[in-house]
Amino acid sequence: MSKLGTLGARLHRGEVGYDFVGNRKIWYGVSILITITAILGLAVRGLNMGIEFQGGAVFTTPKTQVSVAQAEKYAQDSSGHDAIVQKLGNDTLRIQIAGIDTDKSDQIKTALAKDLKVDAESINADLVGPSWGEQIANKAWQGLGIFMVLVVIYLAIAFEWRMALAALVALVHDITITTGIYALVGFEVTPGTVIGLLTILGYSLYDTVVVFDSLKEQTKDITKQTRWTYSDIANRSINSTLVRSINTTVVALLPVAGLLFIGGGFLGAGMLNDISLSLFVGLAAGAYSSIFIATPLVADLKEREPQMKALRKRVLAKRAQAAAEGELVDARSGGEPQDAAAAVVGPRGQDAPRGRGRGRATGKRR
Repeated sequence: MSKLGTLGARLHRGEVGYDFVGNRKIWYGVSILITITAILGLAVRGLNMGIEFQGGAVFTTPKTQVSVAQAEKYAQDSSGHDAIVQKLGNDTLRIQIAGIDTDKSDQIKTALAKDLKVDAESINADLVGPSWGEQIANKAWQGLGIFMVLVVIYLAIAFEWRMALAALVALVHDITITTGIYALVGFEVTPGTVIGLLTILGYSLYDTVVVFDSLKEQTKDITKQTRWTYSDIANRSINSTLVRSINTTVVALLPVAGLLFIGGGFLGAGMLNDISLSLFVGLAAGAYSSIFIATPLVADLKEREPQMKALRKRVLAKRAQAAAEGELVDARSGGEPQDAAAAVVGPRGQDAPRGRGRGRATGKRR
């Protein structure tokens, strides 16, 4: 068995683990810092909206020897707006200019033909009106809102409202980070970006639901025992699915990274950037939020319930008693005192929350 497979098996059995829930404040702080940076990027730089959202024109030229940089200068001089120029196959150019109307597009087309030394009739112009772009933007927001509402309703029915709230917070976290990255790097926002955004939200939700399902299963009849708090079981649920989350995220990121860095960067297919960046950032943020945000937040909310507070008191009291008994036994045997509480809840040798498996405690049977 591979080292990663062995680690996954040990994580699933509870022999090793990281205290995600116990260290949640650290990761909350990291998320807040990243989110603030993203919001500042949105406030300062804003989003570079494509012509589909703000209207404009796309001019496709015939074969020409004019460089991309020179074509950008010609387009900006003739329109008075910033232009995005891409070189296509057979040395043709795609010139995109946002914020212009139909009347002005004819003038720009004539000026471009003169500068590029081509026939004006050979330049193909596709126009997008500002009202149509506004409708597209509104539809995108409506689709996102409907998606969020359906997610909350489904999770509240399938699990409970605390898990629905935690998943919603994680999804908003992913959206904010992804849009903030778009603002910081200046990539164009197109309908492809929206499609990518909805795709990564579904992926993030899937990863979160896997952990929630494990947590729901392991917390059945939790108040009937005194070995585990809700946070203990939540932490075990994250660890038991950790390797699965890492594997699925890495496998999903590899082809997206190929689109972004090779297709969009090395090969210069800039039209791939609008969807590949949202997928790449969103997949990474979704994996992070499902592990470090969603489940620890559920544990925070559940630990506020009266029955969970009472359970925690009973569990801690039992651990304190076990620790005292362990120290007394070691003192009588002439040994060093041992931390019995750590032996009960530590990462190694833990019993499953519902009694599956056998674990090691202090080396003594009680």
